[in-house]
Amino acid sequence: MIERYSTPQMAAVWTDEARMTAWLQVELAVCEAWAQLGKVPKEAVEDIKVRASFDVDRVAEIEEVTQHDVVAFVSCVAENIGEASKYLHYGLTSSDVLDTGLALQLRAAGELLEEETVKLGRSLQRRAGENRDTIMIGRTHGVHAEPITFGMVLGLWAFEVHRGLQRLREAIRQISVGKISGAVGTYANVDPPVEQITMEILGLEAAPISTQIVQRDRHAHFMASLALLASTIEKIALQIRHYQRSEVMEAEEYFAPGQKGSSAMPHKRNPIVSERLCGQARVIRANMLAAFENIPLWHERDISHSSVERVILPDSTILLHYMLEKAGWLIDKLTVHPENMAANLDKSYGLVYSQRVLLALVKAGMLRDDAYELVQRNAMKAWEEKASFQGLLKADGDVTRWLKTAELRACFDPAHHLRNVGVIARRVADLRW
Repeated sequence: MIERYSTPQMAAVWTDEARMTAWLQVELAVCEAWAQLGKVPKEAVEDIKVRASFDVDRVAEIEEVTQHDVVAFVSCVAENIGEASKYLHYGLTSSDVLDTGLALQLRAAGELLEEETVKLGRSLQRRAGENRDTIMIGRTHGVHAEPITFGMVLGLWAFEVHRGLQRLREAIRQISVGKISGAVGTYANVDPPVEQITMEILGLEAAPISTQIVQRDRHAHFMASLALLASTIEKIALQIRHYQRSEVMEAEEYFAPGQKGSSAMPHKRNPIVSERLCGQARVIRANMLAAFENIPLWHERDISHSSVERVILPDSTILLHYMLEKAGWLIDKLTVHPENMAANLDKSYGLVYSQRVLLALVKAGMLRDDAYELVQRNAMKAWEEKASFQGLLKADGDVTRWLKTAELRACFDPAHHLRNVGVIARRVADLRW
């Protein structure tokens, strides 16, 4: 999955090279901190900075013997440093390096996701403006309700993506936390100022208290923000799949020249990207559950979480990055059919204006329950006979006793339903990303 869906930037965050580069950043920052505190010779640290390097294949070779990734990494780096290597990994436990390095990777991945989320949000915002007055039927329970505009639909999605962006930014902030506090978080062999200086160098926050690890509620929160964004994308894609149904055809995915929809049926134009996005959201939500199950660990730490994270963190960030890019493409190139929207609006015989008739009768003096019964009686007849709702009302003396022809006709003017769309459109236009 990583190979298939990764973009070069996101894939680069999760390579072995990138992971060990993050570890090396942590190790060098700790050495610098010790030097600033006068506990390690500055000349030795300068020598370490110049000589420190690693080779992924060599680390793997050493790990075959040690069966420990960080030990193998430190040994490989030490081979390249020489005498000054005695100050490398000084006072640290493996998770000091692992969790702080992981924070660097997650921050980088999160920033790439943030960038794509902004792009998607701006696309929705732009298309909402374009379709501000594109009238269509609003549906509840899948049944015609009252007129809305397609701009409202797109604007609704834009606001939800905006909330997802805010949650993602907060999750990035909470995950950008490291620890240099030793084997069980007591700073037994490394002083707290080392941790503080290290985090300042790396641009991270220091965990205020830790065990051997940074606590996994932070990672679960990060994964939850990803799952919510994926679910929003699924919501958008699912709606587009409905719009593209042959009986509806109000909007559809872009179908490129030369594209084929079926090996058997040449006429087919299927919402394949939308369907793909709906399926992929399930993967990220499932991974979120695994992240939540990583929170409870034995005492100060076990390693039941680490094997899970090696899968769910790269896969989820890479997959969501792909989903955001595809969702942006979907919205940018979405084909809208206003004429079909208008035609579908009329398919329910004018019944979508029933509330207007109800309120007009109440305003004219009828009791609400009586007015409701009168309107519903005609509405059910329109459904059953496939007849004009307005025509039936005009022929009903119980209705015309209360409403004049002009008053009744005014109830069927869609402009009334859309008179405040401008207020909603301004809210969408004012979104800042």
